[in-house]
Amino acid sequence: MKAVAWHGKRDVRVDNVPDPTIQEPTDAIVRITTTNICGSDLHLYEVLGAFIDEGYVLGHEPMGIVEEVGPEVTNIAPGDRVVIPFNVSCGHCWMCDQGLQSQCETTQVHEQGMGSTMLGFAKLYGNVAGGQAEFLRVPQAQYGPVKVPEEAEGMPDERFVYLSDVLPTSWQAVEYAGVPEGGSVVVFGLGPIGQMSARIARHKGYRVIAVDLVSERLEMARRHGIEVVDMREHDGDIPDAIREMTDGRGPDSVIEAVGMEAHGSPATGLAQTITGLLPDAVAQEALNRGGVDRLSALYSAIDTVRRGGTISLIGLYGGMADPLPMLTLFDKQIQLRMGQANVKHWTDDIMPLLIDVSDPLGVEDLATHKLPLEEAPYGYEIFQKKQDGAVKVLLKP
Repeated sequence: MKAVAWHGKRDVRVDNVPDPTIQEPTDAIVRITTTNICGSDLHLYEVLGAFIDEGYVLGHEPMGIVEEVGPEVTNIAPGDRVVIPFNVSCGHCWMCDQGLQSQCETTQVHEQGMGSTMLGFAKLYGNVAGGQAEFLRVPQAQYGPVKVPEEAEGMPDERFVYLSDVLPTSWQAVEYAGVPEGGSVVVFGLGPIGQMSARIARHKGYRVIAVDLVSERLEMARRHGIEVVDMREHDGDIPDAIREMTDGRGPDSVIEAVGMEAHGSPATGLAQTITGLLPDAVAQEALNRGGVDRLSALYSAIDTVRRGGTISLIGLYGGMADPLPMLTLFDKQIQLRMGQANVKHWTDDIMPLLIDVSDPLGVEDLATHKLPLEEAPYGYEIFQKKQDGAVKVLLKP
């Protein structure tokens, strides 16, 4: 089959690789009809190469048609249309019972000290091959796959594929933000997660202000009724600009949807580059114990949120030695919540909005590019460089 494989920093290729097979009685094989490039894929593309073997198949936002199931998989059958969550979780351990599927005790990656196994996220999260491919082996398929309802027959994949990651991640970001009824929330970063977090927050009735510096992303947010702040117009003084919009005290909550790819912090960027030049074993140890992220977006979030407010941190970070302004966090009495999305915990809340013909979250207005799988290298390049108006890239095997 054809699949998107990693060959080095900023080097992905479409290779011919062996078709996946059933390996465990809880496996399924899914023929992929749509799969996405995620902002997290860019971390593997750019920063986290020490955790990847050449030829590893990427991707963790797929959906498709079930081809084959193992003997212990009874919840889905060949011919079913399913979305595959990026968490590989069992559904029956203590953590899954708490709704913390991203911490599944059955699939935790103990050798890396990480939570649940994830599709397509290399050695750091279990080394399971990803879904940017024609076919995918789905572990723990007795629980993970989400069936598309029969009443959604005829609706395009774009209605449902974001259940793999984007929508549950964004929904959790809003829930963790703890916005009071009728309150306000600022979203830093208008990539796919920021876009959908802003729309979900507005759907829930909150005042939403979103911050970015890419024209196409700002315009997309405006189309969905979101107030926007263009970073380019405020000379880096975003917190003051937002305080002026919120009675001088700042918003009730902030969703930080940027993470380690924040602009600025050139010294940190250099450190990440140098780490990428080290032998893999040394680089893994350096990242695991001493990695430092670009923190400009997080610092802005801390400055922006009102005293007694909440920050929901959904942008991915990888550092273990990040300096935090603890005095400010303590003095402002800020609550901070974060973590990988627990996909299955939120799907029942989201699904009714997806089968609603009015498309209340505007999921059909998120993808800016739909490319054949063979053009994945181009898709990675324009998404990473924010070229050609790329906000979300879908791949069609």
